[in-house]
Amino acid sequence: MKRSVRPLFSILLLVVFALTLSCRILLPRGDGVGFIGFEKPKLILQKKVPVFNSTLLKYSAIDIGEEQARHEIEELLEGNFDSRGRYRSFATWRRFNHHDVRARSSRGIPLMLRSPQFYRYWLDFRRALHDWARKKRYQPEIMDELIGLVKGPIDRHDGLVVSERRYGSCAVVGNSGILMQKEYGELIDRHEVVIRLNNARTETYERNVGVKTNISFVNSNILHLCGRRQGCFCHPYGANVPMVMYICQPAHFLDYTVCNSSHDAPLIVTDPRFDLLCARIVKYYSLKRFVEETGKSLDEWGSAHDGSMFHYSSGMQAVMLAVGICDKVSIFGFGKSALARHHYHTNQKAELKLHDYEAEYDLYHDLVNNPQAVPFITDKFKFPAAVIYQ
Repeated sequence: MKRSVRPLFSILLLVVFALTLSCRILLPRGDGVGFIGFEKPKLILQKKVPVFNSTLLKYSAIDIGEEQARHEIEELLEGNFDSRGRYRSFATWRRFNHHDVRARSSRGIPLMLRSPQFYRYWLDFRRALHDWARKKRYQPEIMDELIGLVKGPIDRHDGLVVSERRYGSCAVVGNSGILMQKEYGELIDRHEVVIRLNNARTETYERNVGVKTNISFVNSNILHLCGRRQGCFCHPYGANVPMVMYICQPAHFLDYTVCNSSHDAPLIVTDPRFDLLCARIVKYYSLKRFVEETGKSLDEWGSAHDGSMFHYSSGMQAVMLAVGICDKVSIFGFGKSALARHHYHTNQKAELKLHDYEAEYDLYHDLVNNPQAVPFITDKFKFPAAVIYQ
């Protein structure tokens, strides 16, 4: 009996030794924790890589109105202000928009046409429009340049040392009527930077929207209206608050040219590469939602969204600007309710058809929960923490 057990015991020892030896060879040495020769188990997390729909990416990159826009810019540089015959000359635009073109010669020609100031305006307009059009191309790396393009000029204006540091926290305050359902005023004002949209009023709404404004973000239609006022006044938050503006119509560079000379605070035009990136992102989300909800062909999307007139909202681009220049982004006043007005400060209830707000809400949801799912952004870009306040 003893003889039969001993060989079996020897075999078991050999098996255990072999297993131990194999573990020493196959597993790297550990950190001294656990059994000798074994590494402490580690949980290896694989980074989730989003899968983008290649067809949607392709369609999103197509600018339906590109040819028309190029033709319009060429006409403007030649002095013809648009295809509809409006503002066919610079003098006509000046007479329409401003009150300082009154004196005329015996032949009825505005005397301003002979002034050096007019010639400077004209040259500045052509230069600004030409430079803007030349830079209009797809370049996703633009997100990393926003600090220098936007925060840099603002820091210089404030007498600060220009650096690559992002703002610590930013509140982007939309104009939705849902803001009247909450009192976010104090919370909004506690952010380092508060960005407001399209000159929305804060008076009498302080408890809901706060009073602090560091950046006024507008579309060029707003500046066009301001251009009719004496001195191009466009400062509801104070003349020292910087303005960041995206160009809706190239002809609005006329307003920019004149108003920029009278503004003490920076008047910054968004980089056209940033505009193009925002347009592609919103179109991707809009196409995706269209297919999922209707089941129709992508070719039918244009007729459902005003085709070449389709555009991102001012709020969307303001949020993306904050994503580029802030470490933390808080989003207020984006969303809608059947019980709320479209804008908290107006009686408007209808939405603009050229925007797809639902698609933009999908984007904000991804910025908060899964920023890597946002298309057209480079893998190297560092997304900030984001939160939406409903």
